[in-house]
Amino acid sequence: MAQLPRQQAIGTNIADRLLMSATASGPTYRATPPVEARRSAWLATLRQSAPGMLLVLPAVIFFVVLFIVPVGTMITFSFFLQTKTGDIGTTLTLANYARLASVDLYRTVLFTTIRVSLFTTIGTMILAYPVALVMVRGNQMVARVLAIIVIAPLLVNVVIRTYGWRVILTNSQNGVLNWLLTQLGIEPVRILYTEWAIVIGSIHVFLPLMVLPLAAALGKIDPYVEEAARTLGASSWEVFRKVTLPLSIPGLAVGSTLVFSLTSSSFVAPALLGGNFAKMLGTLVEEQIMSVFDWPFGAAIATVLIVIVLVINFAYIRLVERRFPTRATPVM
Repeated sequence: MAQLPRQQAIGTNIADRLLMSATASGPTYRATPPVEARRSAWLATLRQSAPGMLLVLPAVIFFVVLFIVPVGTMITFSFFLQTKTGDIGTTLTLANYARLASVDLYRTVLFTTIRVSLFTTIGTMILAYPVALVMVRGNQMVARVLAIIVIAPLLVNVVIRTYGWRVILTNSQNGVLNWLLTQLGIEPVRILYTEWAIVIGSIHVFLPLMVLPLAAALGKIDPYVEEAARTLGASSWEVFRKVTLPLSIPGLAVGSTLVFSLTSSSFVAPALLGGNFAKMLGTLVEEQIMSVFDWPFGAAIATVLIVIVLVINFAYIRLVERRFPTRATPVM
């Protein structure tokens, strides 16, 4: 028993020598600090994504130079006032926005813009669904001819098309519409220089932008799904309301946002078909900048227009997403 402590001491000395020998001859390992690990992972990710970033870089530069910078400058100008000498002041103020909200004329123009944009969007929806359905479900030759008819107006300048509607809707007896009504024994109507004239011209201009997304969405719907609904006793209206419409919501959302945004910011149709009796924000901005030379107030009007369009579009998409949560998100 007396030799036990001595044996333990000898074993301890041998273990210490073996550990010192292994430490002296073998490699030394140490844990990588978390900061260095994150840096290495970030560099590896950067090397992998560098080719894609280089490909996207020209588009990003184009977007920043030709959109972000001008829009930022416009929004900045909207918070300044123009002096009596024509210079732009340097004091930040909300006077331009207060003026836009307090004057009855400007409020009327704002509500007219929203109203015309909504009516144009609804009108294009009603007209686009039958056209898109025929393009997708109809005869192949008929679908091709109809596609050409829908796309062909895009090849003609919008000014020329709008002047064509001026000839058709002229309030005098020389107008095509009033001449036809007179031949039928109907009293002529006064449509030119009204909101309805802008709606009619805008529907003609922007209808392809509603038809094409709808046709793309309808083309992805399996025809056997609609046939199954008819087999179960659903009428044509019920098939459209409960099957076709919900499944085509992505195309409808894309087309609606395009038509509403472009109509609310349009200038040619309101200027040529609305004149001074049915102004919209686009014509008002042009007057303030090109005629009155009040750049800050024109910038404020344009900023309000952008905000209104964004808010209404986001609210509309949010409403559609809540109503159709699995199908509503548009893919641009």
